[in-house]
Amino acid sequence: MGKSQQTFSKTEKEKKKIKKRKEKELKKQERKENSNKGGSFEDMIAYVDADGNLTDTPPDPSQKVEVEAESIEIGVPKKEDMPEEDPVRKGKVSFFDHSKGFGFIIDSENNEKYFVHVTGLIDEIDENDKVSFELERGMKGMNAVRVKQQ
Repeated sequence: MGKSQQTFSKTEKEKKKIKKRKEKELKKQERKENSNKGGSFEDMIAYVDADGNLTDTPPDPSQKVEVEAESIEIGVPKKEDMPEEDPVRKGKVSFFDHSKGFGFIIDSENNEKYFVHVTGLIDEIDENDKVSFELERGMKGMNAVRVKQQ
């Protein structure tokens, strides 16, 4: 008779494959048994309490708050409802280089530094001058424009 073509290592690999398949099938069966798919509708409901947290208990009807539909605002309030803000700000020149044509102004209200270029000047300014200016959005942030001495 002829010798079997299957070596010891091939049979071991085959046994491992079969064992893995059986383990995988057992895990699949276990997941099917333990899944709560098809559970009741009440188990799937979540409620929101007064603090905004999710709970599984329904809220107390005695703590219900009535809200009038007219008091709910949807969207952004109109521009005329917003208070008018004065575009002219006041500040102090912290640094200005006449040869390069730029500097920085510190806002007196919020102590923020704003870039100022020589093209945005109305009056001639120097360091430590008190100035009034307006802001415009530049490429790298807010820039001071229409700068004049006080």
